[in-house]
Amino acid sequence: RRVSEMTAGVGGDGGMGGEVIEVQILPQDDNWGDNTTAITGNTSVRSESFQDVTIIGRDQETGVTFTCQRYVGSALCALVAFLAFLSPIAMVLIPRLNVIKLKSEHLKCDSECDGLLISFSFKLLILLLGSWALFFRQPKATMPRIFIFRALVTMLIFVFTFSYWLFYVVRILENKEEVRYRSIVYFAVSLVDALLFIHYLAVILLELRHLTPQYAIKVLRSPDGESRWYSIGQLSVQRAAAWVLEKYYHDFPIYNPYLDRLPSKKKHSTNSSFKYYDVDGNEENVEGQTRAVLTASARRRDSSHNERFYEEHEYERRVRKRKARLITAADEAFTHIKRMHEEQGPSAPMDPHEAAQSIFPSLARALQKYLRITRQQPRHTMDSILNHLSVCLAHDMSPRAFLEKYLVSSPILQNDKEHRGVQSWGLVCDQLLSRPINNGTIFQLRQADVCLLCIVSHMPHFSIAEEIIHPKSNKFVLRLNSETSV
Repeated sequence: RRVSEMTAGVGGDGGMGGEVIEVQILPQDDNWGDNTTAITGNTSVRSESFQDVTIIGRDQETGVTFTCQRYVGSALCALVAFLAFLSPIAMVLIPRLNVIKLKSEHLKCDSECDGLLISFSFKLLILLLGSWALFFRQPKATMPRIFIFRALVTMLIFVFTFSYWLFYVVRILENKEEVRYRSIVYFAVSLVDALLFIHYLAVILLELRHLTPQYAIKVLRSPDGESRWYSIGQLSVQRAAAWVLEKYYHDFPIYNPYLDRLPSKKKHSTNSSFKYYDVDGNEENVEGQTRAVLTASARRRDSSHNERFYEEHEYERRVRKRKARLITAADEAFTHIKRMHEEQGPSAPMDPHEAAQSIFPSLARALQKYLRITRQQPRHTMDSILNHLSVCLAHDMSPRAFLEKYLVSSPILQNDKEHRGVQSWGLVCDQLLSRPINNGTIFQLRQADVCLLCIVSHMPHFSIAEEIIHPKSNKFVLRLNSETSV
């Protein structure tokens, strides 16, 4: 297949409005389009069928029940925090709005009262910014059990706010004749101080407590046996599971179920053990033939590891061969683009996507063969490949940068099929999910055919003793004898 020579550049006229790639197309074969369609058709069809299978399990991730379960906890905490934040403001404004009729001399605010109001305003601003930074964010995971520390902080906020309002009604609204506005401001400032201390407690419990590593957790994936070790702090089982999933999606390689059985060109015949019967009644001949068949079957079983070794070796050789052809094809295609920078001649302006469509036939066959042997066809459709190629052309990326997506199989987020808003996992554990992890805790995360077995081990205590080296031990003496070469 002849490759079109291309050039990448910026359009000169302002009407184009963006980056333009100029392309000069050379004469090509008449069957260029047919060959390209045949090469990429299988990839596209298989990917669509794979998507249809994965879409079936997403219905429960978009239902009303799941949405309520995802946001009801955060919404309840936000409502309690919002009411607590407005409470001191309401306490200060109620006397000024004539809701309770105080005498005019009782409403006077001297210089000390003005200082309290300034302090009150700045403390509220600090509380607002701190609460926004700590709490106002989307939850990372939907937990099956209640988050104890968050529930504890929410309960403290509610109890403090309710108690202050109770004292406000009893001591201030019922004793209108003795109340001064300055005492009301003092009361509101004390509520703000209490809320600030609760916020400090929330930072310790929710953000800082689990940062110190206390355990080592092993994450083992089935069925391919990939494993990783991590150090983890004091977390509950469900929060540890969410933390493991965060690490899993950017540390583990992509699991390819189609590589469980290595592709091989050999077609082994499945011979089973047969027992022969002689109709003429010669039992010795029958027993000899049966014994020979059993011996041959045992030899085949004993040599199965040898066959597997050579199959894996042959597969690795074929992968390296396909990889070399793919890199060569990509280098050649990108070289034609760079070559046109220095040439002068008639050219047609094209956008990056059209340029990608023009050079795609030159590397489509090599890429399709590599994806086939590495069993990556379900992950990459022709449209996704063209989009990725156009992005690389638009940003003047190298051929190796374009091929990185297909040559490197990690992390899992490299897989476009995993780019979903919600990832559903099942959590299995013998103990309550809201309890903290400890030494020997084992839990499992399941999603379709993938299982993550997590085993928690306590980090050992390190006893470090100081050892002093005597200065005289750092002196050396050279010993000479007839056998030394010094």
